[in-house]
Amino acid sequence: MWIMKVSYARPSVSTLVFHLYTRTVHPELFRIYAETDICKQVYHAQVRICNAGHTVSFRSSGQTITEVAATSQQPLPKRSRFFEKRLWGTRDESFRFDCGLRYHVSYQLEQLDPEVFLNFHEELLIDCTRADVAHRFPPVNRLAPGPLSLIRTDVGSRSLLIHAFHTFPESNVVVKTQSLFEL
Repeated sequence: MWIMKVSYARPSVSTLVFHLYTRTVHPELFRIYAETDICKQVYHAQVRICNAGHTVSFRSSGQTITEVAATSQQPLPKRSRFFEKRLWGTRDESFRFDCGLRYHVSYQLEQLDPEVFLNFHEELLIDCTRADVAHRFPPVNRLAPGPLSLIRTDVGSRSLLIHAFHTFPESNVVVKTQSLFEL
């Protein structure tokens, strides 16, 4: 008997973890689907979409802060991990670093009714055309929408605001993060 294995574009939303590092996390650890670089006079940022979420590396004055939204199974370094929190519900975090960098993040995992999820998903599809970085993953089956990731940025001369959205259609979940890097 032949059994077809089904591979999912996204891992289970229940395994998501939000990390913050005080160093660069090598992109070779992730499968990158889309990315962009943002260069200003006083900072440089790399924004990437991965299979479970995203990474943002922000460099200024010799210091690097990297946020990672990934699964708990993702092999990530322990060295210089500033914090690690399971992505569940709603949380807000704020930190100030020695170089004067202030970092604020709000993240939310929102379970929606199927109809509300589909409407929100359709709105995000439209937003993909205006996003700074976006990726449409293949659907699990022909009747379900494919997962989406999109990131919009608000770039200032001394600040960077990141709005990220990741959909998980198998469970009608949307993960939203808003991160602010300020000098």
